Amino acid sequence: MTTLRLRPEDPADTFAVRRVLTAAFARPDGTTPGEVTLVEELRGSAAWIPELAMVAEYGGEVVGYALLSRVHVASDAVRWPALVLGPVGVAPHRQRVGHGAAVVQAALDAATELGERLVVVLGDPAYYRRFGFGPADRLGLTSPWSGLGEPWQALVLSPDVSGEPPPPSGEVVFPPPWSRV
Repeated sequence: MTTLRLRPEDPADTFAVRRVLTAAFARPDGTTPGEVTLVEELRGSAAWIPELAMVAEYGGEVVGYALLSRVHVASDAVRWPALVLGPVGVAPHRQRVGHGAAVVQAALDAATELGERLVVVLGDPAYYRRFGFGPADRLGLTSPWSGLGEPWQALVLSPDVSGEPPPPSGEVVFPPPWSRV
């Protein structure tokens, strides 16, 4: 029986991750999707956290990917660490069987284990709600994408476990590779 294996990305997975993201975000004109370029640029930046670049492997093949990378919340002249989820992609031949949800949950679990407190995402509210995401504006978080409304979402990780106060409100500051998406 073939099982799904969830694990952090290994340097040897670079080509497989590129293949998954290229297929998942394929463009009609055949150009490289922005999500591929984003991951490649983030790998060489201070925003990259190797433990939070997760792959889903099925039958020895990388079929899914979820990335959490560093962003900051600027609040009262202080920069608080946070994470952004994305891109998330699954190879077309393995979509709609739960691999995407599994790799996202694995990334969120790993972030919780590392003591991270806040994750933002820009995506389909119906999909991300299952992980506990809700409107980011309820937490007072803004970004270049907050004007899009409901797709701009946030998740406070393990608030009951840590006993810490909620993360601060403010502007979410993304690293330079995100400005090109």
